[in-house]
Amino acid sequence: MKHIWAPWRLDYVLGPKEKECIFCCKPKQDRNRDGENLILYRGELNFIILNLYPYNNGHLMVTPYKHTSDITDLTPEEILEMGVLMIKSVEILKERFKPQGFNTGMNLGSIAGAGIEEHIHMHVVPRWSGDTNFMPVIGDTRVLPQFIGDTYNALAERFAGL
Repeated sequence: MKHIWAPWRLDYVLGPKEKECIFCCKPKQDRNRDGENLILYRGELNFIILNLYPYNNGHLMVTPYKHTSDITDLTPEEILEMGVLMIKSVEILKERFKPQGFNTGMNLGSIAGAGIEEHIHMHVVPRWSGDTNFMPVIGDTRVLPQFIGDTYNALAERFAGL
């Protein structure tokens, strides 16, 4: 039997679980903690945050500040800014990581796959040829080539320029 070590997952397994909505509490914290909180950009109505448990390297989320699980609760302005930030995210990820494609979208409700169903968010996931192979299917394991802090550092400077 072969073993794959993913020591960064131990923090999630053993660490305290958030009782508050992370999409509400993290942007309320001081901007000096944005690196720690993985917040790449703060817009007027939405912010961009890296996914702490990504599907792929560079997986981020565009999230409205408004706490809602219902897309019909968002204003046209919130939806517009979300779309613009999604496009900017794709541009920056293309520039920094050279992905060959993207998955973008929302999982609305737990039945649709939402991990945090109480607060709507849009995923932006860079994709490369061969990034989905036997590992997630047979081994129930994802292999990410970069630590999350290094991913944040690679993207933060570029998002600061928005």
